[in-house]
Amino acid sequence: MEKEKLVKDITSRDVDFAQWYTDVVKEAELCDYSTVKGCLIYQPNGYAIWENIKNNLDKRFKETGVENVYLPVLIPESLLQKEKDHVEGFAPEVAWVTKGGNEDLEENLCIRPTSETLFCDHWSKTVKSYRDLPKLYNQWCSVLRWEKTTRPFLRSREFLWQEGHTLHASAEEAEERTKTMLQTYYDFVTEDLAIPLICGRKTESEKFAGAKDTYTIEAMMHDGKALQSGTSHFFGDGFASAFNIKFLNKNNELEVPNETSWGLSTRIIGAIIMVHGDDSGLVLPPRIAPTQTMIIPIAQHKEGVTEKAEKILDELKNVGIRAKIDLSDKTPGWKFSEQEILGIPTRIEIGPKDIEAGQVIVVRRDNREKIIVSIDKIASELPKILESIQKDMYNRAYEFMKSHIYIAKDKDEMIDIFQEKNGFVKAMWCGKKECEEEIKSFTGGASSRCIPFDEEQISDKCVCCGKKAKHMVYWGKSY
Repeated sequence: MEKEKLVKDITSRDVDFAQWYTDVVKEAELCDYSTVKGCLIYQPNGYAIWENIKNNLDKRFKETGVENVYLPVLIPESLLQKEKDHVEGFAPEVAWVTKGGNEDLEENLCIRPTSETLFCDHWSKTVKSYRDLPKLYNQWCSVLRWEKTTRPFLRSREFLWQEGHTLHASAEEAEERTKTMLQTYYDFVTEDLAIPLICGRKTESEKFAGAKDTYTIEAMMHDGKALQSGTSHFFGDGFASAFNIKFLNKNNELEVPNETSWGLSTRIIGAIIMVHGDDSGLVLPPRIAPTQTMIIPIAQHKEGVTEKAEKILDELKNVGIRAKIDLSDKTPGWKFSEQEILGIPTRIEIGPKDIEAGQVIVVRRDNREKIIVSIDKIASELPKILESIQKDMYNRAYEFMKSHIYIAKDKDEMIDIFQEKNGFVKAMWCGKKECEEEIKSFTGGASSRCIPFDEEQISDKCVCCGKKAKHMVYWGKSY
């Protein structure tokens, strides 16, 4: 009889990155496709990660004064039509409801692709005075966009996200809020998800439909591609004017307020997988890992082993560590393999010999280092180990990103880099859309990722046309 494998079949990252990603999602049981094409079923392992992302990020939002609300999933067609650029940007992705029961609706309703129009409609009725401002709202919900091609977490028709919407008395205040929320995303992703980022402003052609400015955080995946991981938009008074939102200022004069919106979605789970994962499965940062340690008793049938393991479990829970114990009848090898596939940051091995020596063995998921810890110190030492893992994961990812950012001073250099290497390229740009499109063409799909806040003067000339450059831009192929 053929012996069963301890490690499930996961394609090597370096052999086929796309298949590796699919294998990890499947074997870690993060999500599955539903019978509705392009829509996902978030399984417990995947949804638990999203819950921790949501909890950690929501706390950061509220520290900036944001309040949570919930608006309807359906938007009347007349509302969507009010902001011309916005409706044109989303028209190809909108799904429509045309019937209620057996009757045709008097007005078509779209299933929300985003909610700017609903928030504006609400504010047009509730904001009358400067005393009503600012409005700092956020909602956790799902949206529907009729994508043609889908991939788990990265692009699906229905996905989970948060969308923040704020309204302000002045453009300056709105711009400040736009950048505050970008910084909030930056801090969360770098600190809690251990993912390094580049950030800055999107070019005119890449910004959100209806926005004056779009700011972005961009992460580099292990294959060198970019993943737009969160965006913050400054709308100015465009939406407010379209929806006739006006307020009386302190001088009793009517003014039009300024608006922002900002969002981060479940595609960030895809970033976690592709930045930190390895050939054995997930590698989760401790701060968002649903389970931070798995206790695995060795020879658990022997007297005292299970009892000691359960006592350690209680001690760890008492100090706030998300711990579990595996008391199944699977072999230790199977349990180790499952812990690795799921990306649990640490496992604690304890058997009769360990108990006799008054110790446990802590194994780190990120580098497989084995650490001997006294049983009576495990509750104080494990938090330090988890924090060390968190920092080391960020540092490794940062060094990877840093080593895969290149400089191109002319067109030939840029072509060579994208043909031979994976990663981002820093290059100068004249600001014209035509050059942006040409760069995408001759690099095989590299788009502008962002104009950084601190621009370097690489040269005076546009990498494409050779004319006077206006900006330094990060370019990269993306998901």
